[in-house]
Amino acid sequence: MNYAFTNGKILDGTKDMQVQTGLCILVQDGTITDIVPDTTDLAGYKTIDLQGRYIMPGLINMHVHLAGNGKPQKKQRDNEKLVKKIMRSSLTRAIAYKMVSGFAKDELLSGVTTIRTVGGLGSFDTRLRDEIAAGTKVGPRILAANEGISVPGGHMAGSVAIAAACIPEALAHLEQSKKEKVDLVKLMITGGVLDAKEKGVPGELKMSPDMVRAVCDKAHADGYIVSAHVESPEGVRVALENGVDSIEHGAKMDDAMIELFKERGAFLCTTISPALPYALFDRSITNATEVEQYNGNVVFEGIVDCSKKALANDIPVVLGNDVGCPWITQYDFWRELYYFHKYAGASNAFALYTATARSAELAGIGDITGSIEKGKAADLIVTAKNPLDDLRALRNVDMVVARGTIIDHPKIKKKKQVEAELDKFL
Repeated sequence: MNYAFTNGKILDGTKDMQVQTGLCILVQDGTITDIVPDTTDLAGYKTIDLQGRYIMPGLINMHVHLAGNGKPQKKQRDNEKLVKKIMRSSLTRAIAYKMVSGFAKDELLSGVTTIRTVGGLGSFDTRLRDEIAAGTKVGPRILAANEGISVPGGHMAGSVAIAAACIPEALAHLEQSKKEKVDLVKLMITGGVLDAKEKGVPGELKMSPDMVRAVCDKAHADGYIVSAHVESPEGVRVALENGVDSIEHGAKMDDAMIELFKERGAFLCTTISPALPYALFDRSITNATEVEQYNGNVVFEGIVDCSKKALANDIPVVLGNDVGCPWITQYDFWRELYYFHKYAGASNAFALYTATARSAELAGIGDITGSIEKGKAADLIVTAKNPLDDLRALRNVDMVVARGTIIDHPKIKKKKQVEAELDKFL
C-alpha cells in the first residue's frame, strides 16, 4: 500500500536536524518516494494523520546479542555450558531460535528498525536476517556477524563466540562465516567485567596481535569490516594497530590511541548501558562481588572517557547497548541515547543523529536507511513528544514503520524490576 504521512513534525535524522512542519512523507512499496507540502493532492495514497506528533528515522542499535534477554542474575552463569545445552538437539535449537526471533521482534517494537549483531548462537542471526528480509518473520533489518572469534578462556568463548586456539582455527571459522554469508566479523580481543578475577584487570588482553592481524587481513580481503570487543587501553592499541575497524566498548583514551583511531579510520561503538549497573547499583541489587563492582566501575569510566575523547577529537561514534547483558533488555536501546547525552555530554540532537544517520553511514547502509530522505527505506518511528527536548520521549513509541509496514501502538512486555532500578539513573 502507498502511504502519505501528514500533519507530523519531521526530524530527518541529519546532523543539524530541526523540526520541520507543513510537509508530507510519501511512501510507495516500502520506500520514501518524496517529501512534499501538506497541501499536495494525495489521491492514490492512504493518509496517515500524525496529529502533530513527531516522526523520525527508526533507531539503529549497533551492538546486539540476540541470545540474551537482560534478566538480572543472582550469580554468574556458565554461558558455555548453557549454550551447549541449548544447541544439543533439533528440539532445543528450535526453541532457542523461536526465543531469538522474539527478542528481535522486541527490538523492532521498541523503535529499533536496524540492528547489528556481534555474537550469536550458531548461524541463527543470518538465518533470521534472511527470513525477516523475505517477510516470513517480523523484526528489524539485521547486519549479522553470527558467532564471534575468541580464544580458549577468552570472552564469551564457547557461547556466542568460538574458541580459536591458533591462527589456522580462527581463519577456518572465518571461512565458515563466509559460507553463512555474514555481514561483518567480530573478534573478542580482551576479557570483560565478569571475566576478571582480580581488581583492576578487566579488559585483559586475551587474543594475540598476530591472530588479530591475520583475521583482519583475511576479512578485509574478503570484503568484511571487523569489529572487536575491547575494554582496556592495551586492547584498543592492539586492535587498531592490527586492522580492526570498529572498537566495541572502549577504554580510557590517551593521545596515542586518538592518533591510532585517526590513522586507521576506525570508529567507536560506545556501550554505556552494560557497565552502568555493575558500577553504580548497590551490590545488594546486582548480586555482584566487590571485585565485579570495582571492575565494572573501571570499565564504565573507561567507556565514558573514550566516548568523550572521541567526540572531542572528531572520531566517529555509534551507539549500542550490548543487549543481553544483565539488566540490559531488547527494548531499552533508548536509554543508551540518554546515557550518551548524560555521561558523554552529547546534545539530544547529536545523540539522535548518532543513532540514526551516523550509524547507517558507518554500518555501510547509509544509502538505504538512517534518515528521512527521498529514495531511503521507510524505516520510521513516531513519538508523542519531541526527543530533541528530552530523549525519554523515545521510551514509548506510538508507531513503528519498518520498510513501509506500519505497526501502530506496539506493545512490549517489560521487566518491572529492571525498569525501576535503571530509572533511578535518568
